[in-house]
Amino acid sequence: MGRILSIDFGRKRTGIAVTDTLKIVANGLATVSTAQVIDFLKKYVASEPVELIVVGQPKQLNGQPSESVKYLTPFLKRLQKELPDIPVEMFDERFTSSIAHRSMIDGGMKKMDRRDKAIVDTIAATIILNDYLQSRQYMNK
Repeated sequence: MGRILSIDFGRKRTGIAVTDTLKIVANGLATVSTAQVIDFLKKYVASEPVELIVVGQPKQLNGQPSESVKYLTPFLKRLQKELPDIPVEMFDERFTSSIAHRSMIDGGMKKMDRRDKAIVDTIAATIILNDYLQSRQYMNK
């Protein structure tokens, strides 16, 4: 049984989260420099079975693709070329960074720690993955 991995793609940094093998719980895995994310993923899937990659789909409030799609598209092409055996799904990522900040505050994280954008990216990837898992659970009912 493989894991589901999620990606919160950014121009500088990319947050990554992954499920347990039963695909019940999502946990933050890492935040990686976007320039190195493909190499990171290749190493990860060589050591852990991954059956699906969920990538946050940047959208505007009206549901239209956001400006950052132009940076995401080349990454997706390279990802599918480098890991052709793993399917990739897009999932709406609207508000994940805001929710990540809110969860950091609610969790009592100190202000200096909340400024670490790498933590925000990992939490955002975890939120994307949790939302994806919940949507699958809802669809299966």
